[in-house]
Amino acid sequence: MKTFRNKQARPKKNKLILSPIAVLQALEQGESLDRIYISSSLSHTLFVQLKKAAGLATVPVQVVPNVKLDTFNAGVHDGCIALKSRITYQSLQEVIDWVVGAGRSPLFLMLDGITDVRNIGGIARTAYCTGVDAIIIPDKGVGALQEDAMLTSAGALEKIAICRVDSLFKAVDTLHLNGVQVYATQMKGGTSLKDANFVEPCCIILGSEDKGIYPALLKRADAAVYIPMRGDFDSLNVSVSTGIILFEAMNQRMAKK
Repeated sequence: MKTFRNKQARPKKNKLILSPIAVLQALEQGESLDRIYISSSLSHTLFVQLKKAAGLATVPVQVVPNVKLDTFNAGVHDGCIALKSRITYQSLQEVIDWVVGAGRSPLFLMLDGITDVRNIGGIARTAYCTGVDAIIIPDKGVGALQEDAMLTSAGALEKIAICRVDSLFKAVDTLHLNGVQVYATQMKGGTSLKDANFVEPCCIILGSEDKGIYPALLKRADAAVYIPMRGDFDSLNVSVSTGIILFEAMNQRMAKK
């Protein structure tokens, strides 16, 4: 397992922004960042400024001991290091407007509690191949989408829109306001995959393999869908489940054309 100190996991120096002032400037200029690491000993004034600016940009902030920042071995950091993103994160509303403006029926994925970046990479690869317009992820609880995720996605993460939001609940509200149905996936109960309507504008929520979708988020969904299976095995890998669901959605949409 990789750890914070694992040399292979250390980001390249050209992917880092060092010092609170430089990070604030990057945020003000709209540079896409994966996350910001702030020393727990940073001055209160700079801490508040960084938190506020990062919040407006939906960039995750992690408060760590100063010694953790030293392990990046990147030089003088003055208590703050930001990790540049390989991805330019998109506004959910702007993506919806663009898809509708192009005359298409939106198809989105929302990831809840899926923390393994390799799973996210595999999901993105399938999503891109099946016509998904965007993947919605939370700004917290997801690892930085760097080399491991990019390799697993075979470049798909740089081709499909990724919308990073500060609240999945608010994202569901935005989808509903735009006439997008939200389907939650679960092991049992609800509508069989074959009977679900993926032709109309919709978003499919995928939960983690161990905990599933957060109960409060599940309640916000318009309907639940499940994959029919033979036997009594507990579950499928989330990336495999995604493939099954999205190819069904793609087949329905292609059949209607």
